[in-house]
Amino acid sequence: MSHFMFAREGKRIIIGVALVVILSAVGGWIANLLYLKILTAISLLFFIFCGFFFRDPRRTIPIGDRLVLAPADGKVVYVGEEVIKQNDFTSRGKQVSIFLSIFNVHTNRIPVSGVVTYANHTRGKFLAAFKMEATEVNEQTEIHIQTGEMLVKVKQIAGILARRIICYLKEGDRVTRGSRLGYIRFGSRTDLIMPAKTKVLVSVGDRVKGGETIIGELI
Repeated sequence: MSHFMFAREGKRIIIGVALVVILSAVGGWIANLLYLKILTAISLLFFIFCGFFFRDPRRTIPIGDRLVLAPADGKVVYVGEEVIKQNDFTSRGKQVSIFLSIFNVHTNRIPVSGVVTYANHTRGKFLAAFKMEATEVNEQTEIHIQTGEMLVKVKQIAGILARRIICYLKEGDRVTRGSRLGYIRFGSRTDLIMPAKTKVLVSVGDRVKGGETIIGELI
């Protein structure tokens, strides 16, 4: 069963808005000023929104060494082939793209256990994240995870509203499936690229949960 908690990326914002609610409410009550009462109502609504947006529920991680888990909450908008480049070699892979609306949990999670061999942030555009060209031109962070002899890639892709991509990982880190990978503030997209022989278990239109939904099985 999931336990409710807040993402650390939003705690300062939540605390700040809570202080505004309290101070404006006290001031409005003591001085009986209409503008402070209006400010209290507006800031209270924003406080509720922040609490909803920055929620970060714990997830039950499925057991299975070859399972590939969803790196994000959201809706699957693409399932298809992708090119995987590793050193001087190029091979085909399978890609699953997940679109996150502002109503989804925005914590990204690690899809497979292994070692981070590459982590790089690239500046770019802020096209709508559900557009497929966003994969190539939008601001993003790309992470490669070596799991045994196989390589799995994750891309955190910014959208129109997402202006900050946070990644906790660096090259050489040993990571565990289901752990927190990073965070993207406001609507965005996360791509998952897996080896060509991966058995994909989701379809376009499916709703998935990061760290909990099984995206595929490595063969």
